[in-house]
Amino acid sequence: MRGWRQWWAVCAMAMLLALAGCASTGKQMSALERAQYTWSAAIRWGDFEGAWNLVDPEVRKVVLLSDTHFERYKQIQVSHYRDLASRPGETEAAREIEIGVINRHTMAERTMRYTEQWRYDAETKTWWVTSGLPDFWAGE
Repeated sequence: MRGWRQWWAVCAMAMLLALAGCASTGKQMSALERAQYTWSAAIRWGDFEGAWNLVDPEVRKVVLLSDTHFERYKQIQVSHYRDLASRPGETEAAREIEIGVINRHTMAERTMRYTEQWRYDAETKTWWVTSGLPDFWAGE
């Protein structure tokens, strides 16, 4: 009978540890979903300066955007922002996006694809975009 109790105690501990691991991964995934929602909303509503604040600080040190860059973003309107595919992970994630873009001067609309790259910073418990802002002028 004593062996049975020890076995049960070991199983119970294993289940608790497994659940604790799922909870932390669940919180991390929930944080990714919140970060992606915030990013999508900023891009969709034309808040490119707000979206820039969600870009990885290490990337922002290398890629410097001036007021002129942000003025250029005012020339476009995003008409739609659709998640086509997601590849979440524990510390890195990617999301394929389709974006509808309207040139405010010509009123011409086009569709483009963009791949978001995300990195989880365990120290700050924050998901950061590492791919930077979408380049709406690529190929023009």
